[in-house]
Order: sequence, then structure tokens, then C-alpha cells
Amino acid sequence: MMRPMTAYKSNPKLIKTNTDVPLTIAVTAINENGEKVDKFIACERPLTVYLNWQPIVTLMTLGARAEALSLGYLKNQGFISDITKLESVIVDWDVNSAAILTAEEIENLDDKLSEKTVTTGCGQGTVYGDFMTGLDDINLPKPELKQSMIYSLLKNISAYNETYKNAGAVHGCGLCHQDQIVGFVEDVGRHNAVDTLAGEMWLNQDNGNDKLFYTTGRLTSEMVIKVAKMGIPVVLSRSGATQMGLELAQKLGITMIARAKGRHFLIYNGAENIEFDALS
Repeated sequence: MMRPMTAYKSNPKLIKTNTDVPLTIAVTAINENGEKVDKFIACERPLTVYLNWQPIVTLMTLGARAEALSLGYLKNQGFISDITKLESVIVDWDVNSAAILTAEEIENLDDKLSEKTVTTGCGQGTVYGDFMTGLDDINLPKPELKQSMIYSLLKNISAYNETYKNAGAVHGCGLCHQDQIVGFVEDVGRHNAVDTLAGEMWLNQDNGNDKLFYTTGRLTSEMVIKVAKMGIPVVLSRSGATQMGLELAQKLGITMIARAKGRHFLIYNGAENIEFDALS
């Protein structure tokens, strides 16, 4: 199985403590027959993200790649944008924190923190006032997809979701090129997973124009916006879509495919970009 993207092109000083936090723990449950069964459940832990030592948000996370999650969150929310000014990332699981230090000038931080909206994320997500900034400047390429490629990708991605298969209770997101998965992450919240991939793409200075984004979660407005900010023109979900998510996909030119599992999918936007070469 292909390893996640962790060989970053940009190299801020990275300091970690207790890096091997468990993703699952063993428990004993009782099944429908009254029998004891050994199972695994997903871990969940708080991670407080600091920007230049000022607390920004506390995320509930699996904890797999905290540095990428923190950077992706701050970038997607519009707090930071200059990769060259990034100085260090300090992840300390002794105190459940990730501190990002940057020389970038952060203007009106208090005002940004005051403009927040609770979203439809798993649990509760939060987006800030600058989250919508820059959408009018996004110009995504027009993708060319084949029905057969979508089927092949769905088959390949079934080899992932390791934590979900072991314990359930998590979402998975994948960065894909054609039918190959180049990065995959699971977390207790779908927004944590997409932010982690966004952080890794940013550190790698990876252009999303030739990529496809896969998620097990719903395609809501904030998910579509994050994918657009990553420069990715196609989003594919095992779940459904919301009305606002669809409207934004139409506005931004994102090909939106949902309810995708096995040999079934629904195209909500961008059907003209797909060649139906595997009709039964």
C-alpha cells in the first residue's frame, strides 16, 4: 500500500513529542447474543492549535498527522498563506497542542477570531470570516474523466480505510491521480482529514489541478470550498451532497460525484467532463 505524503518539499523545523499516539484501542463489547467480543474503537483526543503562541481552535482528532492537520486548518481558514515564512511546527502530545510559528505578518487576528461560524462538520466545525476570501480568484481546469477510471479508483480505494475497518467511527479522505491514491488520511472528523491533506499538499507545494479528491463524508459547502482552495477540480464522495455544496460546485466549476460505491455513482455537476466508456 502506498504511504501517505510526508516527504515535504518545504522544511520548517518540526518538533514532536510522543509521536506514536495510538489510533485505536482494544475494548470488550457484548454482541446481540450476549457474548463477549474483542473489538477496537477509534481514539479521539483534543489538539489545541496555536498560531505564534495564540490559541486559535481546539480540534478533536485521531492524531495521526497533527502537523499537517494544523497547517492545513490554518491555511484553509485564511490565517496563513506564505509557506516561505513558516518557521516551525511544534507538536506536543503531552499537552495536546500544535504550535505553528511564522514570520508572516498576521493582520487583524483578533477580528478574524471574532468572526466565526459553527458548521455542519462531524461534531462541530468552525470557520472564520476569511474562509470565503479568494473564491472569485479560483480558476480550476476542466477535467477529463472516464467512467472506467472511476470504477477502478473506487476499487483501489477500498484497500484503505484501515482504521474504519478496524474500529469504525472515522472518516477517510484521499488525494488521487487518475485511479491511484497518492495520499490518504483518516480522522474522527472529515474536516480534519481534508485539512491534513491540504497541509501536506501545501508543504509539498503540490498543484491539485490534475488531482481528484475522495471523501467518505458529505459534500457540504465548506468541504467544496476547501477542495477548491486546494486547486482540485473533481470531488468524489461515498456520501451525499447538500444544496449549498452543489451551488458552490456549480459556481466554482467543480465536477461533483456523490453516492459513489462499487459500480454506482451520481454526478451532480460536470457530467459533460465524463466519458461513459463502461456502460453495462
